[in-house]
Amino acid sequence: MTAKKVEIVVPPKPAHFVGDGFRVHNFIPGVQGLDMKRMDPFIMLDYNSKFHFNGTDKPRGVGVHPHRGFETVTIAYKGKVQHHDSGGGGGIIGEGDVQWMTAAKGVLHKEYHEPEWAKEGGIFQMVQLWVNLPSVYKMSCPKYQSIKNSDMEKVDLGENGSIELIAGKYKDQKGPAFTFSPVNMMNAKLKKGGRSEFDFPANFNTAALVIEGNIIVNGEEQASADHLVLFKNEGENFTIEATEDSVILIISGMPLDEPIYPHGPFVMNSREEIMQAFEDYNLGRFGYLAD
Repeated sequence: MTAKKVEIVVPPKPAHFVGDGFRVHNFIPGVQGLDMKRMDPFIMLDYNSKFHFNGTDKPRGVGVHPHRGFETVTIAYKGKVQHHDSGGGGGIIGEGDVQWMTAAKGVLHKEYHEPEWAKEGGIFQMVQLWVNLPSVYKMSCPKYQSIKNSDMEKVDLGENGSIELIAGKYKDQKGPAFTFSPVNMMNAKLKKGGRSEFDFPANFNTAALVIEGNIIVNGEEQASADHLVLFKNEGENFTIEATEDSVILIISGMPLDEPIYPHGPFVMNSREEIMQAFEDYNLGRFGYLAD
């Protein structure tokens, strides 16, 4: 087994707002070569680093909008988010929870700060990933997975810390999320001086986002909070050591190796499919969802 080396450590771009409730740094696509093809099946990564929202009676967020052809995965680190979609999915996630929405053939959804949390305000910190769907599943039925932190498999690393599994595998443990292609997603919670090893196939697109703290990868590359570590597509094994208490989101997935044709909220395999998506949306075939 050979080492999976670091290709680049990417600093966060200047933040921008999505709606009025999500202040994000965009890492995928477009940052220093991190386009959709390079990171496939991870076709978007927005990171809402720690940001304080004042209390309000009108919850901030993003209003009703459509999606087709992929999945949205929202991971809560601080704060609470509420979600509704036209497929009947919905719920509230708080610290440590995940919502995994499969848009597939099309849904309308909205996401916003949970009303009671919004009244108080506070520190908000989230990640949203878009995970591409294989072409054979792009027009399947929408679904929604609410993954509570208590449902996640926790791997105890003793004095090193722990691993919280969302999807895929770590050693012989498996995360609760259902995926349509091989995807690994987990939070490594390492104590100061803690160390962990990871092992993914050489061809899997693999990255680590430092949510908290400071880490050293493979004993040589340093990355601090809010930075993303991109790994080369060679070798299988890498190590992460925390120089202070740290939380690291690890993602690794098998590339689908299919055409990627994105346009706004739709990600399909061809221009014709995108045109059909807009037609279906305009004809109301994504269902109905009140603002």
